Amino acid sequence: MDRTKTPKGPFCQSCGWPLETPREFGTDASGRRINDYCVYCYHNGKFTEPDVALEEMIARAADHLIKTERMHHFQARDIAERSVSRLKRWEHRRAS
Repeated sequence: MDRTKTPKGPFCQSCGWPLETPREFGTDASGRRINDYCVYCYHNGKFTEPDVALEEMIARAADHLIKTERMHHFQARDIAERSVSRLKRWEHRRAS
């Protein structure tokens, strides 16, 4: 991602990935597009990894930032933790 260009969204409410093209959106059980999740997290009406933990998703997001944005580990982890933990899929974690 070019740091001068901010993704407009929407964003996957599981991993935070920006949803920019039709093929990136998840699908319901009928194969219709849904707007809340990406195809990598949600496909055919269910999560592709139903048991993935919030901590694992944060680690994946941080790793992506390290590789693509060349961020330092601590900066990437901080950004990933703040953004991923606020997404819809993880709401139940905030209520606890």
